[in-house]
Amino acid sequence: MQTLIQDIKEQTFKRMYLLYGEERFLKNSYKNRLKEAIVGDDTMNFASFEGKSLDVDELIRLADTMPFFAERRLILIEDSGYFKNACEPLVKYLPSMPDTTCLLFVESEVDKRSKLYKKVKELGHVAEMTRQDAAQLGKWAGSILAKEGRKITGRTMELLLSMTGDDMEHIRMELEKLISYTMGRDVITDEDVRAICTVQVTNKIFDMVAAIVNRQTRKAMDLYEDLLTLKEPPMRILFLIARQFNQLLQVKELMGKGLDKGTIASRLKMQPFVVGKVMPQARQFSREQILSYVNLCVEAEEAVKSGRLQDRLAVELLITKEY
Repeated sequence: MQTLIQDIKEQTFKRMYLLYGEERFLKNSYKNRLKEAIVGDDTMNFASFEGKSLDVDELIRLADTMPFFAERRLILIEDSGYFKNACEPLVKYLPSMPDTTCLLFVESEVDKRSKLYKKVKELGHVAEMTRQDAAQLGKWAGSILAKEGRKITGRTMELLLSMTGDDMEHIRMELEKLISYTMGRDVITDEDVRAICTVQVTNKIFDMVAAIVNRQTRKAMDLYEDLLTLKEPPMRILFLIARQFNQLLQVKELMGKGLDKGTIASRLKMQPFVVGKVMPQARQFSREQILSYVNLCVEAEEAVKSGRLQDRLAVELLITKEY
């Protein structure tokens, strides 16, 4: 991201950029910053395309068009799927694209082995927007609060992040609520955080996993219904349950080797506060218990993909362990 910041600051832009990764807030932030820096509010020299139905020939024709009374033309392409599937015409075209055109790709997923990925990396700049660690999130959230005249202790910040998770857009929304709630005060307390902040979906998954393994079926089903009410798709819920069990298994094995929280977090590329929550749960269950549920998650996914079970029913059966 340092390259993006420098290019924006110095107004020296590459012919193409690719922003990708799971951190949507950062992708949108840098997308908007690049757009503002390159064309500002110049609608004549800006075009955007979204989705997999984009006509490559139309894109190339537009890229070949000289900007109208400006230095550059910017073309924004979002979620094209070009970096997952072959797009030979675009790969062949990019080296000859005029210097007056800048392509900005914003993608959810990419295949680093694809020719287009390699070509954009060669001719422009590729930036992966990954989940930020606790220190980065704390510093960023603290700066937002400071601008609004609010102070927060390290302990309260850790509580905030433990409730919100590491999604920056969700954190930003919770910060806005906290700022409004504490109007007239300058210090944000634990009580403020508990009163205002919405528990993130991943926290409900954490509680659901504990309920599943403890055979608290009613509690697990209530949490499942809560997530469905929040419009979470059953297959995403299954994915999050499987991820939680896999994290439990990995943490359990590393704890068995005598590693501490910080080392485990670094080894598994997890947030330290997340590892801190997982470790007590990992101590509570045997490796065999956790592994059995990892296998059940795999079976549930296969049952849905093969058409043997509907997605909602598959998760219900996992919760009640009736395979």
